[in-house]
Amino acid sequence: MGVITVEQEISCSLTPSRLFKSFVLDADKLMPKIMPNFFKSFETVEGDGGVGSIKLVTLTAEVAGSQMKPAKHKIEEVDEVNHVYKYSLIEGGILGEDLESVTYVYKFEAGPTGGCTIKIVKTYHPKGDEHHSIIEEIIEKSKEVTKGFINAIEAHLHANPHEYN
Repeated sequence: MGVITVEQEISCSLTPSRLFKSFVLDADKLMPKIMPNFFKSFETVEGDGGVGSIKLVTLTAEVAGSQMKPAKHKIEEVDEVNHVYKYSLIEGGILGEDLESVTYVYKFEAGPTGGCTIKIVKTYHPKGDEHHSIIEEIIEKSKEVTKGFINAIEAHLHANPHEYN
């Protein structure tokens, strides 16, 4: 099967800097707060939280009950000036018998009519050739979940306009 690269674009009414700050820089505090039924905690288990650090993302019991294990993310790039964030899923989460790793690159750009456009490139590294349909399902679900995260942050920040300015 080889490496699979998937691109996704999501529009958001928030500015690139505000969304980057909340979705990337403050995710450890914000995501469990606004999605308590999904995220239990984010914890830096190695490093200082910057490039090279390993973060452990623990899901709630109801999500974990669906066979999702805590996920380890390795941070590879945090560019606050150009609003680029890159990390790799190196353990747990959607990995298992089918996937070796997944790399995510998020770029937050000014939108054509205000707000921003999030350009996402996800690179899936399958373990073999025999799991094509399962990986396709994972990819489609991942697109929905990513859009849901962005929508949740957007709704929360509109309801709480003084956070993450």
